[in-house]
Amino acid sequence: MITANIANADTPGYKAKKVEFEEELAKLIRNGNTGNLQLTRTHASHLPLSRSSVIPYQITEDTDSIMNNNQNNVDIDAEMAGLASNQLAYQFMIDKVSGHYNKYKKLLADMK
Repeated sequence: MITANIANADTPGYKAKKVEFEEELAKLIRNGNTGNLQLTRTHASHLPLSRSSVIPYQITEDTDSIMNNNQNNVDIDAEMAGLASNQLAYQFMIDKVSGHYNKYKKLLADMK
């Protein structure tokens, strides 16, 4: 949604949208239902999964504010900050997973 908002920053009448799932995720974790946090295969080329479900999410539209004279309410600075935050979180997770597998690789190499 962030990139859609950025792409429509100059579209007259466009209203910024946001994906909200944090509350549902927090609810699942709070209730101890982490078994419901399963992956979903979204493309036929992806590896098959034995279990799948989706965390409920909602796309909301901000209709209460106006940023420009054309009734558009996309705050490009806020959207770019959100995009940077997502990119940092993604890179952090990639580094963690990569480090995890590198440890196993090194461990297996040391066992030879």
